[in-house]
Amino acid sequence: MAGALAKGLLATKRYRARDLWASDAESRQLTRFVRAHGVGRAPDNGALVEESEIVVLAVKPQVMQAVLAEIRPYVTRRHLLVSIAAGIPTARLEAGLGGRARVVRAMPNTPALVGTGITVVVRGTHATGADERRAAELFGGVGEVVRVRDETLMDAVTGLSGSGPAYVYRFAEGLIAGAMAAGLSEAVARRLTYQTIRGAAVMLQETGRPPEELRAMVSSPGGTTLAGLGALDARGFVDVVAAAVTAATRRGRELGRG
Repeated sequence: MAGALAKGLLATKRYRARDLWASDAESRQLTRFVRAHGVGRAPDNGALVEESEIVVLAVKPQVMQAVLAEIRPYVTRRHLLVSIAAGIPTARLEAGLGGRARVVRAMPNTPALVGTGITVVVRGTHATGADERRAAELFGGVGEVVRVRDETLMDAVTGLSGSGPAYVYRFAEGLIAGAMAAGLSEAVARRLTYQTIRGAAVMLQETGRPPEELRAMVSSPGGTTLAGLGALDARGFVDVVAAAVTAATRRGRELGRG
């Protein structure tokens, strides 16, 4: 996700490669990142924070506490810290940084890699409206941005848009498998699947019609679509997908509790 964000920021032309710096505990990973995007390489996290104005915390939730403790001596009121770690509330981030840090929490998703992501942002107690706008501008380079005021909604955001692309990819796997079982080659099955998902998503966005209405439009009585939908419904498809969102939301809350 850090790579997607760097790519998006550079594409907007608001930042140049020399404006962006990165640090990582894994030297090889950092080398790959720096080479891929042409950005600067900081010797360690502390040095990165000390020389930066906006710091994106693109680390796993499990190591966040250790990272906060490492950079805490370098964080001042001039810094804006933006976290994309799932489940970690702004209050916990603020506490780990000394209690007064300007923090914005964000939840992007992987389509940001191709500039079509969606990110939800919420600001912490000490962050300003201007801080929230700056964070929104960052993620605006890799897709759409939604701002929320109630941070308790962020776990549901994680369960839906944060994890949602993986649910779609799993659905695509099923479409491809079914098509190949029916006799299509893998190449044709993949091409049809990808464009079908893309076209359906565009219809949802551009027509503004609810999904149940669009579904009804292609569900002729006694037709092939209803036969397929019947097989999905018999296996509790909608309930299973809803359960996936619920499970991911629950896991986000667990991560937030440490």
